[in-house]
Amino acid sequence: MIVDSQVVQNNLERMQTYADKHGLRLRPHTKTHKSIHVGRLQMELGSKGLTVAKAGEAAVMSNASSDIMMAYPPVGPERAEMLAELAKRIQLTVALDSEFAVDQLQQAVDRLGVTIGVLVDFDLGYGRTGVQSAEASVALAEYVERASGLRLDGMMLYAGHISGSPESQREQMAKVKGQVDELLTAWDAKGLCRDIISSGSTPSAMASHLVPAVNEIRPGTYVYNDMNIVRGGYATLDDCAARIEATVISAAVKDQVVVDAGSKTLTSDLCGPAPDSGHGYLVDYPEARIFRLTEEHAQVDVSQCERRPQIGERVSIIPNHICVCVNMQTSFWWSEPGEEMRLMPVDSRGLLV
Repeated sequence: MIVDSQVVQNNLERMQTYADKHGLRLRPHTKTHKSIHVGRLQMELGSKGLTVAKAGEAAVMSNASSDIMMAYPPVGPERAEMLAELAKRIQLTVALDSEFAVDQLQQAVDRLGVTIGVLVDFDLGYGRTGVQSAEASVALAEYVERASGLRLDGMMLYAGHISGSPESQREQMAKVKGQVDELLTAWDAKGLCRDIISSGSTPSAMASHLVPAVNEIRPGTYVYNDMNIVRGGYATLDDCAARIEATVISAAVKDQVVVDAGSKTLTSDLCGPAPDSGHGYLVDYPEARIFRLTEEHAQVDVSQCERRPQIGERVSIIPNHICVCVNMQTSFWWSEPGEEMRLMPVDSRGLLV
């Protein structure tokens, strides 16, 4: 995997400029890059802090920022203990959607005498996690307020179901605004703290200002981008910073070549906006289509190519879903203009707890 530093810089600056323009705190999700180096770049450009999914990632990314949010329920004694230990030295916030998670986290922080901020996770419609009504969010927020060692900071939202053109997003975000306004009314009636109203997702990130109450955003994929983002209309091919360099290892079958980047490299994820487009995009052979993956092989249909890749040739592939691809690499090559490429570790690779 090769990462173009200038494209990364452009992507980071574009999102930071948007956040600054609209008075939003930017707290990027590090699930995409999993790199202390890139996290530090985000902080240097003005990010308030960083977002992670797991406690192990939080520990790693504390080397890039002293303000970490875990956008994932802290369920499990080991996870809660890791977070409490980390809260000894950094500012830590977690999102949750159950009293069970509150109880486990409270037990861990009480043992160590630390405080952790809490955001109540509310489901806007993606249907993954989050309480399902304003009333349920109030009840959980009040439960957090009664828990020692925990500080109610506000609410977490995830707009992963928002997609489409800017006009389409405007209509969808109007509905989100209505949901958030209902939440605010319910919380304000009880005098609950809502200092942080944090929303996530790269595709909808630059429509966040359409929900005025949102004051923090957590996009992740924007740092590198991928074919999901390109085919969704949120970035161009030139905005894709990370590419897989693969080698053509076979051309024995008619109208096909095989490269050495299978599902262990590209993942089996199809492109959401264009599921028939194959398992990635060959930059120098746009007519080619990766039609089948096995663990170590990618079979590429080259029947529509005027010029075909030759055996032994290196080809550049933009993956469909870069976040998973990064997690399957132990390291990546960092490319700076006019300098030799540097090998960098994927620092939080494989940290699933």
